[in-house]
Amino acid sequence: MKWTSILAIWALFWVLSAFLVLPFGVRTSDELGVAKVPGQAPSAPANFNPRRILLRASVLSAVLFWLYYANYVNRWITIQDLDIAPLLGI
Repeated sequence: MKWTSILAIWALFWVLSAFLVLPFGVRTSDELGVAKVPGQAPSAPANFNPRRILLRASVLSAVLFWLYYANYVNRWITIQDLDIAPLLGI
């Protein structure tokens, strides 16, 4: 696999991971007991920390990419394993 392909696939895993970890650990102003800013939505996060999200997304994407690459090299699951047409009678 070329290094550009590795970088592109890892970037896809990173974006997916960022969206997956985004809601974890976020608390609203009501949950933390912090005063709201005038005009603030009740559901707005009061403790948003982008560094924590970047770190969590990077770790998760590295793990997911490692699993993907290990499967690519060792061929644990191939496209033939995912072929469900014979099961459907097609």
